Amino acid sequence: MNLIHRFFNQTRKPEGVLGKLMLRGMNSGHAKLADWGMSHLPAQSVSRAVDLGCGAGRNAGELLKRYPAAHVTAIDYSALSVEAARAYNHEMIDAGRCTVAQGDVSELPFPDAQFDLATAFETVYLWPGLEHCFAEAFRVLKPGGLFLICNESDGTDAASKKFEAIIDGMKCYTAAELEAALRKAGFSEVRADHHGKKPWITVLAK
Repeated sequence: MNLIHRFFNQTRKPEGVLGKLMLRGMNSGHAKLADWGMSHLPAQSVSRAVDLGCGAGRNAGELLKRYPAAHVTAIDYSALSVEAARAYNHEMIDAGRCTVAQGDVSELPFPDAQFDLATAFETVYLWPGLEHCFAEAFRVLKPGGLFLICNESDGTDAASKKFEAIIDGMKCYTAAELEAALRKAGFSEVRADHHGKKPWITVLAK
């Protein structure tokens, strides 16, 4: 495996020196995409939110700003990501408004019906068994809860195909594929939006 291959495979589970380099650019590199995705969230009361696959923690921090009365839980499969997300959100953690923990989306460490909102930014490409993981997100959401997915790739652009070849186990899904998997997982209302100029997609499920 050459260096480029090894570096981009750090998106799966950042570890070691290359993982730290990947995480260093993650917050700024995905900020515009994440903000565009969050703009699709309707105005509603949120008391508990969870960010699935939180990476370096910036998006959990933005959720804390967007919902100033909410508690936000952030989880990631990578211990290095958890460390970075805790450092990024340390003030909110100290204030009791944020928790960052290591966890697996295929077996979320939460009881049923815990959250009003779940988010997944630039992460479902790598989830093991998409429908099962979506069913886990459905399980931990309260009745009427929302699940926001935001991806840089719409599953058809040339760049996504290139990264699929480089990153082990990566699958870039179309909006239609995501919608079908969400409905099979139990979500009854699903709405997708495609960016006007970029291959970005946001999918909001209830």
